[in-house]
Amino acid sequence: MRIVAGRVIVSSPGRNYVTLKLETDEGLYGLGDATLNGRELAVAAYLREHVVPMLIGLDPANIEDIWQTLYRGAYWRRGPVTMTAIAAVDVALWDLKGKALGTPVWNLLGGRSRPGITVYTHAHGHSVGEAVEDVERLVSQGFGAVRVQCAVPGIGRMYGVGLPRPSTDDPTLPEVEEDWSTEKYLRFVPELFDAVRSKVGFDVHLLHDAHHRLTPIEAGWLGRRLEDHRLFWLEDPVPAELQESFRLIRQHTTTPLAVGEVFNSVYDCELLIREQLIDYVRASVPHAGGLTHLRKLAALAEPYHVRTGCHGAADLSPVSTAAAAHFGVAVHNAAIQEYQDHPVPARDVFDVGWTVRDGRLDPGDRPGLGVDIDEQAAERLPYERSYLPISRRVDGSVGNY
Repeated sequence: MRIVAGRVIVSSPGRNYVTLKLETDEGLYGLGDATLNGRELAVAAYLREHVVPMLIGLDPANIEDIWQTLYRGAYWRRGPVTMTAIAAVDVALWDLKGKALGTPVWNLLGGRSRPGITVYTHAHGHSVGEAVEDVERLVSQGFGAVRVQCAVPGIGRMYGVGLPRPSTDDPTLPEVEEDWSTEKYLRFVPELFDAVRSKVGFDVHLLHDAHHRLTPIEAGWLGRRLEDHRLFWLEDPVPAELQESFRLIRQHTTTPLAVGEVFNSVYDCELLIREQLIDYVRASVPHAGGLTHLRKLAALAEPYHVRTGCHGAADLSPVSTAAAAHFGVAVHNAAIQEYQDHPVPARDVFDVGWTVRDGRLDPGDRPGLGVDIDEQAAERLPYERSYLPISRRVDGSVGNY
């Protein structure tokens, strides 16, 4: 069997997704997700112009060799565009191999370690009362782990609270600028979790995302004040470019720490893992080089008691959800998986075999990933230019998003 073509499908069924379809001379094809939120067309061009031509004529069974060729052979290594493109190829090859052998990808990864991977989903509110009600709603639906975000009094528009974005007539500008005040946020978050815990008790896992907004000492202060609420994790307390920052946070709190949805290689978290400065690494299948590389990252993490909790918001396509599900049920130190419903129009584009039931994601038993794409439906929903918001501090300077 040989690769004869690679199609890059860009569509917007509620939000922009980039799908790679690798085709073979035996009629089989595999799908990979190449979505990089806000920079989708950069990955699409990288695949079309540079990567796909290298694949023509290769044996798709040689997954490891192809991964190493794309990573080492380009010379310009790493970075989100390169690694997302490599991930799309890698996942498509795993999908192809599963279909060729008539078995699901989780079976190729060593079989099931668990029937389904526990997922967490998102609760939010414009007030504490709304946030508490949203947590209760999700718990009633069977979710046992919930990330809680809430609008902070005195901050107008901010991350994670479900505010609609205003439209703009200028496609070159971000859709919205969000506000930020660390001082108001730090005063408010302990009050939020006081209210949530008093309502839902301690049988529900609660998570919270600081979204890279704090300094290490601020993160340590917040983590310490949340210790009695026994968070499953405090996510992305600081930007992780300086991995040593987490040493200072660790000195001040025992609240579990998670980081890594923007990581794209094992080198982004090697020190964090080796020094046990984090509890969960959140690198995802599409942005960390695919299943091949993410498995290596998980293997490095395992002896250091670090588990995975992969990014999985709706800005990743259903193809990525499928890949994450296969990874989650097979890899022993996978702890939890982020999950959000995809936009309703995506159901007309992607046919999926995975299910979420009783708070767990099950990839199912279809061969390969168990996902297919309706290309005609995708063509009816063309790409729509979109950017992530920009966060501005109260003094007007740009902060971390």
